[in-house]
Amino acid sequence: MTQTSSAPPAKPAARISDAGPVPAERMSTDDGKISVAQGVVQKIAGIACREISGVHAMGVSTSRAFGAVRERIPGSSGPNVAQGVGVEVGETEAAIDLDIVVEYGVSIADLGRSIQRNVKQAVERMTGLDVVEVNINVDDLYLPGDGDQDGDAPSRVS
Repeated sequence: MTQTSSAPPAKPAARISDAGPVPAERMSTDDGKISVAQGVVQKIAGIACREISGVHAMGVSTSRAFGAVRERIPGSSGPNVAQGVGVEVGETEAAIDLDIVVEYGVSIADLGRSIQRNVKQAVERMTGLDVVEVNINVDDLYLPGDGDQDGDAPSRVS
């Protein structure tokens, strides 16, 4: 009796996932289920975002400062490609949030559209997940020579 009651719920769930979009069919096969960890999607999205010219850095100011310190520690794994990337991963879909620093002079609207397109294509191609949204939050603007001006610039007031 327990075999018959557990078998019907399992089969309708499989039919529902098969009836979904094409990525759902790729994530569930007769041989089993393919799942993708959030960390994998974060890394793919982070790398795809950094590929776009005009992105200076990723992450909010505190995470960028912590990342810079961590990179200088001998034996560290180097830069964290998932910094500034937040994801929600379901069985067949993913939603991605990016925190970026934009270089001065770049059109933020054009840059945002380019990032959204590149991240969506990369994640969908590599994971088979359907990316439902790519949200971009511009946290800062990078000014060339911004760090060099602190001690060298003369004071404007006396």
